[in-house]
Amino acid sequence: MKLKMVNGASELQVSEAAFGRDFNESLVHQVITAYRAAGRSGTKAQKSRAEVSGGGKKPWSQKGTGQARAGSNRSPIWVGGGRTFAAKPRSFEQKVNRKMYRGALRSMLSQLARTERLVVTDALALEAPKTKLLAGQLKAWSLASVLIVVEATDEKLFLAARNLPHVEIIEASALNPLSLVSHDKVLMTVGAVKMLEERLQ
Repeated sequence: MKLKMVNGASELQVSEAAFGRDFNESLVHQVITAYRAAGRSGTKAQKSRAEVSGGGKKPWSQKGTGQARAGSNRSPIWVGGGRTFAAKPRSFEQKVNRKMYRGALRSMLSQLARTERLVVTDALALEAPKTKLLAGQLKAWSLASVLIVVEATDEKLFLAARNLPHVEIIEASALNPLSLVSHDKVLMTVGAVKMLEERLQ
């Protein structure tokens, strides 16, 4: 398996085990859904009729008033009453084991490589932390919406990219399924590719 290099005519030879797998749509969908669900705080809370303050005394007599019968002014149908089926804090976490997670990453990287949306560069170093320098470089490579995967955080690169709306910098060790599907193309350094090969073998 070979990956296209953006800054030269050569290609990078990579492992079939990490970048040559078939696309498993159902697995990718399950892993992305679980990843997003794990990011939910789940802290929504409401009070039931047993938890709101007040109530206790029957508002008026059962009969003789001409009004509908009422047992508490904290009934769910009263203003200020408790909530029927009140929401409580809960976890939205879904179980995804390590084998499934890595399998989804292999599947996504393979599909990106197959559709020529995954490109590689020898290095991505800037002379200064200037957004203009990075924007010009990406424009020369025809990369508008791009996820840049590096082997280690480069402060100059991070500062240059943080004001570009469709550009994200991420370390290879922190690569996740949601980042991969959030951009049109993925640009990796050679070092990042080697790290992912070792991780996904």
